[in-house]
Amino acid sequence: MSDTTTDTSTQTGDDQDLGAAGSQLSTAPVEDSPSPNLPSLGVIGWARWFWRQLTSMRVALLLLLLLSLAAIPGSLIPQTGINEAQVADFRERHDVLAPVYDKLGLFNVYSSVWFSAIYILLFVSLIGCIVPRTWQFVGQLRGRPPGAPRRLTRLPAHTTWRTPADPEEVREAALALLRKRRFRAHAVGDAVAAEKGYLRELGNLAFHLALIVMLIAFAWGQLFKSEGNKIVVEGDGFSNTLTQYDDFKSGNLFTNDDLEPFSFDVEEFTGTYERTGPNRGTPRTYETEVTYTEGADGEEKNAVIKVNKPLEIGDAKVYLVSHGYAPVVTVRDGKGEIVYQDAVPLLPLDNNVTSNGVVKVLDGYRNPQGKKEQLGFQAFFVPTFGGSASGTMLSQFPALDYPVLALNAYHGDLKADSGIPQSVYQMDKTKMREFKDADGELLKKLLTPGETMTLPGGAGSITFEKDIKEWAGFQVVQEPGGGWALGGALTAIGGLAASLFVQRRRVWVRAVRGDDGVTVVEMAGLGRSESAKVPEELGDLAGTLYERAPGVPDPEPDGTPEPDGTPPEDPGAPGASGTTTSTDTDSQAVPAEGAEQQ
Repeated sequence: MSDTTTDTSTQTGDDQDLGAAGSQLSTAPVEDSPSPNLPSLGVIGWARWFWRQLTSMRVALLLLLLLSLAAIPGSLIPQTGINEAQVADFRERHDVLAPVYDKLGLFNVYSSVWFSAIYILLFVSLIGCIVPRTWQFVGQLRGRPPGAPRRLTRLPAHTTWRTPADPEEVREAALALLRKRRFRAHAVGDAVAAEKGYLRELGNLAFHLALIVMLIAFAWGQLFKSEGNKIVVEGDGFSNTLTQYDDFKSGNLFTNDDLEPFSFDVEEFTGTYERTGPNRGTPRTYETEVTYTEGADGEEKNAVIKVNKPLEIGDAKVYLVSHGYAPVVTVRDGKGEIVYQDAVPLLPLDNNVTSNGVVKVLDGYRNPQGKKEQLGFQAFFVPTFGGSASGTMLSQFPALDYPVLALNAYHGDLKADSGIPQSVYQMDKTKMREFKDADGELLKKLLTPGETMTLPGGAGSITFEKDIKEWAGFQVVQEPGGGWALGGALTAIGGLAASLFVQRRRVWVRAVRGDDGVTVVEMAGLGRSESAKVPEELGDLAGTLYERAPGVPDPEPDGTPEPDGTPPEDPGAPGASGTTTSTDTDSQAVPAEGAEQQ
């Protein structure tokens, strides 16, 4: 077999010789080179020019980069839709920046005009890029590989040899071989044309289609999502209605009817912690047993909700996100009548569940003079007290090893009837008065389970009951489009991998009878970009075809054998030298090992 060469020096200058053979290896649109002395475009011309620029791939990539950059402020600056408390705190601490951020929409980045504009332009650009390329690719799949160029030896990778086999036999063998290697092949005149690697363009289109799916899923999820938080004490329940939530956020198109109908009761929270070692206090078990029902008349079911293992009910997911303690307290008036008895959820302040909150007695209490009043107690709770010698009221461990409740007392008007919403964990003291101890100081006391703090002047008492309950914090999320977003992301990864690692290439085999009656076989390959894969694959195909159509020695220029009388080498043997049959005088013969690059 004669040598195989690759020639890149003449490839550019001979594009016209390749004709259709070198075209349409990609569905990327061909950009027209600018022409001098262009006439005025006019309104329609400028609109067409703008559309072409918007739907070009480089603009789509630029918009994708801008969208990524635009999302950075949403990660660094507090967002109104995520945490309004942090936004309010930022406004208090930054008097100059806050108004600027308001004008730029940086406190609500994902709903701002400029972010939406980039989002919509990217969406339109991707659709404008993909639709024409998809139709073009479909047309290529329905068509056949183009016929062989007139001069195969002008292609980057080519080889040639002479064989005694008939041209028809060589073409039939080549056709069978290429089809066996999963090429789309057919005979065209005196040659066989084959093509492979359509998965590259399919992956490219799949990648961009997946981006569109992800954009739609993201927009759909933001418009129709809902997210609410609820603290539920052991023994209590929750029903998925708007009034039951402690706080609730939703998308612009979300309605109350979109809430998934379900309810659940918290049976027990279980938390265990590392007792020793460097990870002391780290949770080992963190789970909540619940009984839930779907719909109004659904059957009761049992479930265990763990961290990162939510309870899924329809489109809603119930996550376990926090935990704390709810000491049970009993408040009595001066006559010993119970006016309040309940578990009071307290908010943790550190990893050892040092907690604080308030106890509010709004109704049923009368002071010693018989006048209606409201009571308020600031509460500070530690599940493991370090003792008075520690000099601090901070928990030493998150489990209930030595629980202590610190209370101080107020009476008056809690302003709960003012119509202004209040936090259940804070107390408005503007119309409250302190209970005083014997020294005239604010009445306060440390209580262990079962102990009572007596209010002065026969005002009553408050008892820290031995029953200490735990509460679990749940986040209920409904975000449609999550499955589509995940599917789009996986498809995008697969499509990108295919477009990067699969090369689309074409192979031609021409077999014609020479002037001396011996068949001349020419093989050539062409890829979308320069790669060692095309010459290597061509060499493998040529070696297999050579076994079915072995070569004969090339004739000497004068038609006589070599002077030493030694028979010529088999041109097809590895490392055998030969001469190319190309008429290109610039081509240089090299030893053939399959197919090599020059």
